[in-house]
Amino acid sequence: MALETEVLQLDPERALAGVTSLLSGPEKGAYFLAEVESAGRLSVAGQLLITFEWSDWRNGNFWSIQSVLVASEFRGSGLFRALYAHVHALAKERKDVCGLRLYVDAHNEIARETYKKIGMKRTNYEIFELDFVLGPQAANSK
Repeated sequence: MALETEVLQLDPERALAGVTSLLSGPEKGAYFLAEVESAGRLSVAGQLLITFEWSDWRNGNFWSIQSVLVASEFRGSGLFRALYAHVHALAKERKDVCGLRLYVDAHNEIARETYKKIGMKRTNYEIFELDFVLGPQAANSK
């Protein structure tokens, strides 16, 4: 996914450790999967991850949507919209969630348009980071 969306080559062992850590620590976030049935067998066709970002101004958590991926054969089918609608509904039910956020690569026009279509809006904030793992290659990947 990182290679396709951000032209980043990740260390597979580090990525696996990250996923494993999240799955064993629900306070870090949660994955949501979209499955499709074909020939009597379920397969994962899409995913998104939510992590939590505390807002002192709002006294609540933003659910940050990350690691969005829809298998190429299912893009444009409404699969992401269904995942998003599910997460949106769950978030609205909770008193400790003050909103949804997501990070999108500035060069990914298709994703940006998709997020606008579901009602998300661009904010006045830009992200600055100092990445101790991927280093400067992450910022200069485009």
